[in-house]
Amino acid sequence: MAFGQTAPARLEFEVASIKTSPPPTAGQVLAGIKIDGAQLHSRSLALRDYIQSAYKVKNYQVEGPAWLGSERYEIDAKLPAGATREQVPEMLQSLLADRFELKVHRETRDFPVYGLVVAKGGLKVEEVPVDLDEIKKGNVDVAATASAGGTSVALGHGSSFSINANGTISGVKLTMQMLADLLARFTEKPVVDMTDRKGGFTFTLTFTPEEFRAMMIHAAVAAGQPLPPEALRLLDGVSDDSLFSALESIGLRLENRKAPLEVLVVDHILKAPTAN
Repeated sequence: MAFGQTAPARLEFEVASIKTSPPPTAGQVLAGIKIDGAQLHSRSLALRDYIQSAYKVKNYQVEGPAWLGSERYEIDAKLPAGATREQVPEMLQSLLADRFELKVHRETRDFPVYGLVVAKGGLKVEEVPVDLDEIKKGNVDVAATASAGGTSVALGHGSSFSINANGTISGVKLTMQMLADLLARFTEKPVVDMTDRKGGFTFTLTFTPEEFRAMMIHAAVAAGQPLPPEALRLLDGVSDDSLFSALESIGLRLENRKAPLEVLVVDHILKAPTAN
């Protein structure tokens, strides 16, 4: 930094309260981050989720203790005057550093990945225009609703997906990058969009009850949720073939590739926040 220059002001919330999320009640469970004016409200998110939002990384890019996916917190915070929604991730970084003593560093590593590509027969779903510039800015108004019928997640900009108890996964106006992120919940390797498609897509993937159950268990394990041994045994002999077949039905494929990916390594973090 040149002589006489001052470091940019650290972005942080004007005030913030953090508390442990209560146990989910029967019926619906609400989770996500929402900004209403100058107020930020988040519900039932794991520390891993907050780290992902703060540093704009995917689940598979966060390397840290397993309990990052199980400890859940609620945050109510006030944005300072003049702050924008785009500055919220940096404010979350400051909050995590102050209250959880989070310390991280970034690395780039070569990973075996699945490349999401268009199958030889071409796409079998309609492409609709989306504003990629707006989507790339990120969206903090991401909300999830869970009930006996499944889980629905609104990603903003008219995009959403649902994981349904009837054995289907549906997407509405999802970009291929959003779809790759969704698929990575259920695969043994990260999924990288290699389709070069810029629009949004609406689709439904259908699975047998056995395939769907195995995928849900796989997703829970990937998210760091503790599961009993009898549940984990249901994964024995399970492959990603059912997902491959479902994707083929809409004209997509997953191919084995290698790609350099950035990893956010958690060097230190408290399991519980310091007092409000």
